[in-house]
Amino acid sequence: MKRFSLFFLSILIVLTACKNNAKTETNDGLLPTSLVNNPISLNTDSNSLKELPTMDFSTTLHDFGTIHEGETVEWEFDFNNNGKSPLIISEAKGSCGCTVAEFPKEPISAGQASKIKISFNSTDKHGYNEKQVTISNNTREGVHYLTIKATILEN
Repeated sequence: MKRFSLFFLSILIVLTACKNNAKTETNDGLLPTSLVNNPISLNTDSNSLKELPTMDFSTTLHDFGTIHEGETVEWEFDFNNNGKSPLIISEAKGSCGCTVAEFPKEPISAGQASKIKISFNSTDKHGYNEKQVTISNNTREGVHYLTIKATILEN
């Protein structure tokens, strides 16, 4: 009887573990990552690298100055694709839940300008805060970083 119980328990554990691994992730309407080429991992010649898109920002840092706890502040970072192919942003993720990025979901054509809007919620934050947004894309670098900062006064 002990062997049967042990066998049944083992089968149950294996089935439970397999079920957890079978979960699939959703992209929440984002472009599939298979569309984003990572040039760093490609074996390409220098001519191919010249054809890649760029993500050229006028600035990658914004200081909100002094704000009050509980305020939500926003800033738009302007950028241009000065490359020769469409720029695809696959993800823009803040360093914490208080920092949210809105980015263009459609490809940005060569020569086109666009914006990334960053929202920062200062609820339960005090003093100097600096947050970063990581942008995954198909440029030569593959990743770009935007930084926001603020000094938050307690109410």
